[in-house]
Amino acid sequence: MRVSRNLVAGLAFLFSLPLFAQMDKIVIPAGTPEDQALQAITAESDEQKKLPMYEDFIQKFASNPAAVAYGNWQLSQAYDATGDTPKAIAYGDKALTGSPKNMDILVSQVNILQKAKDHAKIVEYATRGGEVYNSLDKQPKPADMSDTDFAARVESDKSSAKPSYEFLEAAAYNAIAEESDAKARMSYIEKFTPAFPNSRFGDGITSYAMAALSDLKDMNRLVAYGEKTLAANPSHVPSLLLLASAYVDDPKPGSLAKAVGYAQKAVAAAKADAPDADNGRKISAGVAHSTLGYAYMKQDKTPASVPELKSAVTLLRGLDEQQFAIAAYRLGYAYGKLNRMAEAREILQEAVKIQGPVQQMSKELLAKVSATRTAAR
Repeated sequence: MRVSRNLVAGLAFLFSLPLFAQMDKIVIPAGTPEDQALQAITAESDEQKKLPMYEDFIQKFASNPAAVAYGNWQLSQAYDATGDTPKAIAYGDKALTGSPKNMDILVSQVNILQKAKDHAKIVEYATRGGEVYNSLDKQPKPADMSDTDFAARVESDKSSAKPSYEFLEAAAYNAIAEESDAKARMSYIEKFTPAFPNSRFGDGITSYAMAALSDLKDMNRLVAYGEKTLAANPSHVPSLLLLASAYVDDPKPGSLAKAVGYAQKAVAAAKADAPDADNGRKISAGVAHSTLGYAYMKQDKTPASVPELKSAVTLLRGLDEQQFAIAAYRLGYAYGKLNRMAEAREILQEAVKIQGPVQQMSKELLAKVSATRTAAR
């Protein structure tokens, strides 16, 4: 990426006025010794020879923070091009030390960190960029600038920074999606939310947050997060499903009733029987029916659970193997409690073929059902 040159704004101007420090921009005025040195480096066709030239540039202009930041940034990109990711990251960090609010350098660094799959650092730098972008609306107006001109300047700054902001937003979201550790994922989400308010990935972030809190068994935070989401969007299916799932296994009095309520709302919101219902909505409805049927069983309403669980296996069959296995096991259990052994055996024979967390449970239940059926003969 080429350095920005501006005949009007000098380096001293850029770094001496905090009023304009909402977003860093490295400016090397044309004709300066720094500019001449950079032109000499650019003229060198051998990329390997450029590396020591940039090192010399940094040493020669060590008293110029902008030049040092730019030199380190160029070294970061050069080492990235050669495949030396650790050095690329190290020089990128040095560049950000000199120009911490520079969106271009933040984007460059996140690009490199994605290759290293360093989720923590990706989120750290991406959210820093989000904070820089959000600060543009909060910068103070210069006393000698009219309201109209200031508004135009802020809008221009935001317009130029928006592509970088959107890239960083997507990078942070992808890092959250790829993170398998629930505690780490939740820490990333807590950084993401204020840095990217009203994110286009809001629904996905909410789903990941609630799944992480469910894995962490943090019931209080899960409920608080879910209810906050539902206050803004009462038909948010992922929140409804996760709250239903959390409450159905919560031993506190009244939890099963809450599980039933959330599951019923999820069924209604998913609208699986609508002509335009896609597989995602059908899976959501299937999981909701499965949770609802399970809740009815735990309330000793087994006859009422069977239609819900039958709907669940019908919706989930062929779409989500693991959720189908869970619903099938629950349906087999319900049939067993109602002494409908032939039906229990039939559905459990499907469940035992699916590898996963309920396979062994399904095998054990199938053995009991078969033994009961044999004894009855």
